[in-house]
Formats: sequence, structure tokens, C-alpha cells
Amino acid sequence: MLEIENMQVSYGQSKVIQGVSFKAEKNETLAIMGRNGMGKTTLFKALMGILPSKADKAMIDSESIQGDESHQRVAKGIAYVPQGRMIFPAMTVEENIETGLEKSGDRVIPDDIYALFPVLFDMKKRKGGNLSGGQQQQLAIARALVTNPKVLLLDEPTEGIQPSIIKDIAKVLNEIRKMREITIIVSEQVLSFTMEIADRIIVIERGNFIHEDKRDDVDAAKIKKYLSV
Repeated sequence: MLEIENMQVSYGQSKVIQGVSFKAEKNETLAIMGRNGMGKTTLFKALMGILPSKADKAMIDSESIQGDESHQRVAKGIAYVPQGRMIFPAMTVEENIETGLEKSGDRVIPDDIYALFPVLFDMKKRKGGNLSGGQQQQLAIARALVTNPKVLLLDEPTEGIQPSIIKDIAKVLNEIRKMREITIIVSEQVLSFTMEIADRIIVIERGNFIHEDKRDDVDAAKIKKYLSV
């Protein structure tokens, strides 16, 4: 569903992503794990077309996204939930979700969105800025999902969220995959959350992929060592 070969991203003279390659299959959840400052957000912004990048190959569902702007990548099936969520605080929950519908020309929020996020249905007239961190995260995911993506990129979805809500988000992501059969790529530092959702884990360090495991083969102690400062 997503295939990247030798992707490089630089800030000026400094190469931040060194030339990474990976594939994510249809209906697979792939987790990219690493400490802060190791290149996770940079990689996600490059995949979304927010940052310029070079790659030998960048494909979504066998269609090239090389050189595409962000809106073109959305049209081809990529959705992005950035770190920090970036919802519109002065707009209602309903209006926030509707901003994701603009590309589709449809103004009706699909029923399955509120089925996945019942809390958002209960709060649809409430301002986004009045929601808790966990509710804002669910809102940001809902807004991304209404674009009907093939690939959903989630950058640090558990950041600043209390443990009980983290469990809810894991449950929702597994549910989304069942209902929509989409590919989910998540950047994360919380191993317990990752183990609940991911089929495969890749560890990134200083812009390089240094370790990869299927979930069943994960050595938790080893991964934690990579994640510890």
C-alpha cells in the first residue's frame, strides 16, 4: 500500500533522514519507534509532502507520490494526524470534522465516524478547545478518517494523554482497521501501546532504521533499551 525506497530528508546541509526504505501492506499497522529527535516527525512530514524529500521510489497503492504537494497526496489516499493534534480550538467538534470533508465535496459526516468515536457525537456542538487531550486526539483522527484514506499516518498519538485514554485509542485504531481495512503507520515511544496495535515495529535512530521485528518476535527489553535516553 505504501512503498518507500531510499528516502532522504535534509535541513540545509544537515541530513536528518539518511536514506530509509520500507513497505507497509494493506491493512497492516506499522509502528516506527524512537526517542525524541531521532527523525520520526521529520519522516512523517516528508511522507505527507510538508517537507521536501528525495527518494528512489515513493508509491501509494502502486501510484507515485514523488514530488506531489500535500493536497495531492491526500487525494491519492494519505491522511496525517500531526504531533500535538492541531485541531481548530474555536470551531465545534462537528465543524472540525467537516474541514476534513472539503476535499471530498461531501458535507455529511459518515455514520461510522460517530460509531467509532461516540464521545464526539455527544460533544459535537462543543468547541474543540474545550475537549480533553484524549478527546482532541480522537477528534484529530476522526477528521483524518473522513478523507477516506488508504494510509493513515499518526505522529505520537499518545503524547500527553492519560493511560486509560491511551487504551481507548488503541481499541479505536484496531476497530478502524477492521472497519476500513486501511494501513496505519504510527510513530510512538510507548511500547505497551505499540504492542496493542502494531503488526510490525521499526526502530529509528539518528535518521536510520536500526532494528525491525514482527510483533510476535519483539524482545521488549531490547526495544526499551533503544528508547531509553
